[in-house]
Amino acid sequence: MRDFIITEAKSEEAVLVGLITRQQSEAQSREYLDELDFLSRTAGVHPVQRFTQRIDQAHPVTFVGKGKLEEIRLYVEEQEIGLVIFDDELTPKQLRNIEAVLKVKILDRTSLILDIFAARATTAYAKMQVELAQYRYMLPRLTRLWTHLERQRGGVGMRGPGETQLETDKRLIQDRIAHLKEELKVIDRQMSMQRKNRGKLVRVALVGYTNVGKSTLMNVLSKSEVFAENKLFATLDTTVRKVIVHNLPFLLSDTVGFIRKLPTELIESFKSTLDEVREADLLLHVVDIAHPNFEEHIQVVSTTLSEIMAGEQKPVILVFNKIDAFTYEEKQADDLSERTQRNVSRAELEASWMAQLGESGCVFISARTGEGIEQLKQRLYDSVKEIHVQRFPYNDFLFQDYSAEAEELAAEDHA
Repeated sequence: MRDFIITEAKSEEAVLVGLITRQQSEAQSREYLDELDFLSRTAGVHPVQRFTQRIDQAHPVTFVGKGKLEEIRLYVEEQEIGLVIFDDELTPKQLRNIEAVLKVKILDRTSLILDIFAARATTAYAKMQVELAQYRYMLPRLTRLWTHLERQRGGVGMRGPGETQLETDKRLIQDRIAHLKEELKVIDRQMSMQRKNRGKLVRVALVGYTNVGKSTLMNVLSKSEVFAENKLFATLDTTVRKVIVHNLPFLLSDTVGFIRKLPTELIESFKSTLDEVREADLLLHVVDIAHPNFEEHIQVVSTTLSEIMAGEQKPVILVFNKIDAFTYEEKQADDLSERTQRNVSRAELEASWMAQLGESGCVFISARTGEGIEQLKQRLYDSVKEIHVQRFPYNDFLFQDYSAEAEELAAEDHA
């Protein structure tokens, strides 16, 4: 079976394609393509050109209009480009028709993210989760993958080897999906028991958009060496560490980052990883304040969290990270252009909607330089202490011995 991911084609050049629609403005389309560019480079691909089209909605047959598709075909042929990446998930029909015209490898946003996840997965558990997501994505697209075996003649009794192979392959994939689900259920039960055995320590989970600095912050707070890199989805496996602030211990977990248009296959496959978020007592929502569209990132994460937790409300502290990288462009008096997020100072931001969050609602830090870390630790101490006292009103937690639980947690991490 042909593998649809691009691991074997590192450093190849690619063309990116996006849409400007009634639901997606030109500025949003440009931002999404910037993110697709970052995703591509994370996967080892070098984007050399972008194509956008203003259209009411994606064309049901070819995603873009036939004229735009012909324009892309001419460019791809002239520049000898072997890969075209689309910014939305393509239907099997769209994939089939686009490949027939362009005659090069076609990827959509979902398959690109799946490829990055496949490259980033290190543990057997994460690899199984990614494999399950890939098979779920692949199953409805098998007809495209087996076009070289399509039957040559139609009619009753004239079914060729292509159709037989297709049906056989569907059964193989369905069997593999069922097998992976059973294996993951066993591991999920084991991880659930591990979470229960962690004792009565308060659990804090780091959540946020991908590449906002969660793992770097984890390293600072826990004084550990969790893998951190300036690439998307550097963290796939959930990491749990014991953290002590002012003699108060709690568990801190680092989870996979969210992103716009996160494939549903991945949300389903990474259920157990997201259980760390679902079962946390307190969420640290890390935000890259230096990103020009950080407010939209906050909304994406909040929407995903509400889906994961089915409306359950948890206390959240907004942690605005990367204040050392925050810049803004002050508008001149004679500048009549529209004011954008880039023209808003940090002081103005803090005095706007952020001021309504209250004293315990947000904190500003730089995990890289250490600025604001002490304020964050105090905020964590106050919040964790409040949760613990509410849970155990007659328990003097300051004098409890957590050494046995810490040893068990360390053993789990090493395992």
